[in-house]
Amino acid sequence: MIKSTFTLSFFCLIFFQVFSQPAVTPALEVLSSWPNVRDFNLSASGNEAYVSLQSLAGDISVIACLKTKKGKWQKPEIASFSGKYHDLEPFLSPDGLRLYFASNRPLPDSADKPKDYDIWFVSRKTLTSAWSSPTNLGSAINTTSDEFYPAITLSNNLYFTSNRAGTKGEDDIFFSEWKNGGYTQPLSLSDSINSAGYEFNAYVAPDESYLIFSGYNRPGGLGSGDLYISYRGKDHQWTKARNLGEGVNSKYMDYCPYLDHKNQLLYFTSRRSTPAAAAQFETIDQLGKELNKYENGMSRIYKVSAKGWMNQ
Repeated sequence: MIKSTFTLSFFCLIFFQVFSQPAVTPALEVLSSWPNVRDFNLSASGNEAYVSLQSLAGDISVIACLKTKKGKWQKPEIASFSGKYHDLEPFLSPDGLRLYFASNRPLPDSADKPKDYDIWFVSRKTLTSAWSSPTNLGSAINTTSDEFYPAITLSNNLYFTSNRAGTKGEDDIFFSEWKNGGYTQPLSLSDSINSAGYEFNAYVAPDESYLIFSGYNRPGGLGSGDLYISYRGKDHQWTKARNLGEGVNSKYMDYCPYLDHKNQLLYFTSRRSTPAAAAQFETIDQLGKELNKYENGMSRIYKVSAKGWMNQ
């Protein structure tokens, strides 16, 4: 976690110095055989992770769990609460005892048919206990529009994406404060972050000192979805969002950020592709290797070092 003694200006300076020429590398190559992989989320211990595994067209989406063995990620398993409906975007609470996610599953008292996307959660008593059955977060958060990509902070405040009434255009990032045992009316974040276009998939620091999100086709962007960052000042106002730059972003869709504070790594999903220049394929094996490499235009998880601007 970023120490509170940092001044905002120094934090911003260090961040953009480090991210001027970062080395983006593949992460979770154990999942490279799956068509689409997105929404990486890691436990505080670093030995448990959750992702969304999707079909090529995205019409199947299942939340899977990975665990480490001798420091290596093992084969994924379908999470106990997933596999029947369109589930995605898992997010562990800071203590690891709740996992929030988006799903189109029906409400318990309704007909057994999919609905719009709501935010749900499962809970467990200990870090090794089984997950409970899913619970809908309720009408204070969910509406007849789509609510998705939840992020929970240390104060239990909730940030999420929605196309509900009250947006500044299309998808917006919303905030709801945990107060007196419940959530307040969600509000669209300021125009320092949201615009008339699409803003989505926000990762929020546990102490709410900064927010990283995706913006789609924004002016000055590199193309498709880019990752942006905004900082929260002493007056609790968010600074104007800044593009993380071409060292992180690409001309393809870059989205779903997650920051591993312990190991100082920024994870994110990208559909980037690096086709071989003027390639000529003489064998089917050569073609297969090219088409199935990590950067092949499918959703994959990548990582980049954040050393130099954390824990200073």
